[in-house]
Amino acid sequence: MEALEPAAYRDVVRRALAEDLGWGDATTSAVVAGEARAAGVLSLRRAGVVAGLDAAIEAFRQLDPALTVEVYQPDGSVCAARARIARIQGLASSQLTAERTALNLLGHLCGIATLTRRMVDAAGGRLQIVDTRKTLPSLRALEKYAVRVGGGINGRFALDDGIVIKANHLRLAGSVSAAVALARGNRPDVPVQVEVASLEEVDEALAAGAAVLLIREPAAADLRAAKQRCEGRARIEVSGRYGPDELDALVAAGADLVSVACLIDSAPAVDVTLELDRA
Repeated sequence: MEALEPAAYRDVVRRALAEDLGWGDATTSAVVAGEARAAGVLSLRRAGVVAGLDAAIEAFRQLDPALTVEVYQPDGSVCAARARIARIQGLASSQLTAERTALNLLGHLCGIATLTRRMVDAAGGRLQIVDTRKTLPSLRALEKYAVRVGGGINGRFALDDGIVIKANHLRLAGSVSAAVALARGNRPDVPVQVEVASLEEVDEALAAGAAVLLIREPAAADLRAAKQRCEGRARIEVSGRYGPDELDALVAAGADLVSVACLIDSAPAVDVTLELDRA
């Protein structure tokens, strides 16, 4: 698993801190001496997969560049409830002011990685778990990173990252065969993925040379029939709001990939805490 590049989160963290800080942390400035120092422990309140720890630490470091961090459980670690994942030492005021921004990011990304890991474990290597572009604005790089931490695969990162022909494209192009032909003619170097809604459209897509057929929540019988028609000429990606318990049926019916928007848009956050003591 590659490390998360700082460029992916520095500006996100800066803007999140500014949003939360407003004109200043009224409570901390009234209660905590500016020179006071503290040691803070980051912990998970429930079991989960750690993801986004560097982004959380960045929130503290932007307010106190001199703080020190000891990481116990790096990104990708599978942790039990109440697991300590890092210890931070530095100015108490900076830790208090950055706390909510850091915990919001960390809890959200841990939630994505945790749900993804559940899906990947349930798939057992029999099909690939893929995310979508249904991400929160400006957080896509972080959220897709969390999917990778959980063992999933990133779908398109942006509109320039591949050709995926969907229902609205098809309406405007006139047909599956016409849309695929146009895509292959204009970008012969890029594999074409196309959404199909019937077995007739499966045949059209295959004849036109599509590399991946996207089918939304198909009936098992239709999925099996589409798989038989493909005969190794194209892969089948099933799309829908599937859970871990539904993957066995998709594998049995012939899916090669399953794209799941809920990996990101519906993943419950993992509750993360920061407990401070005087240092």
